[in-house]
Amino acid sequence: MADDVRSHSLSAGDATARIGEVAYLTVATVNDTGAFLRWGPPKDVLLPYSEQRFRPDPGKRVLVMLYEDDQGRPVASQRLDRFLSDDAWALESGQQVVLVVADRTDLGMKVVVDHRYWGLIYQDDLSRPLRRGQSLTGYVKQRRDDGRVDISLLPPGAARLDVVGEKVLAALKESGGYLPLGDKSDAHAIKARLGVSKSAYKQAIGRLYKQKLITLEPGAIRLVPGALSS
Repeated sequence: MADDVRSHSLSAGDATARIGEVAYLTVATVNDTGAFLRWGPPKDVLLPYSEQRFRPDPGKRVLVMLYEDDQGRPVASQRLDRFLSDDAWALESGQQVVLVVADRTDLGMKVVVDHRYWGLIYQDDLSRPLRRGQSLTGYVKQRRDDGRVDISLLPPGAARLDVVGEKVLAALKESGGYLPLGDKSDAHAIKARLGVSKSAYKQAIGRLYKQKLITLEPGAIRLVPGALSS
């Protein structure tokens, strides 16, 4: 059902969702039939009681899959496991994917991947804060033997280091050209300041050093004067 993307669409915050997609929608009203979610004209979409995981209140937002019932009418469901698979057989390592943030777990953040699969962003790979219902781009870090996928918010390979390098340069500019983080600094300090792993940080500053954009000091880095001037 998740592959069946039809012409029905809606505005959900700053994103556009369609039948066959997961969306984070606001509850408009609740009556004996179920909850009705705002999805634009001509009328709200029904979240039947049978498709609810809990009883939502008006004004609250719920994460739902949008699909068509047997009569072709748009319907919403909170029972995402009916539509999403743990076996992401069609995905490959390094592939760019669309994510919708679902739930926090003991291991990290559970996400919907391409509106078809479940995925997980491990805590160490959370390079920035995420909120439930947020839509963003991610990358397949690996597909495990059981078909489940681990997701990263950073692209693979050199592109990943470029993204981390931009974070480092931005932090340097914000702090006046000096950052008290070196290649031997504590991993938690690096993660807290930049939202990246120590390994990614070390590789990125190595590239920046070779590009003569920074100098390395014990426990710190400095921006080369005039390195970023146009």
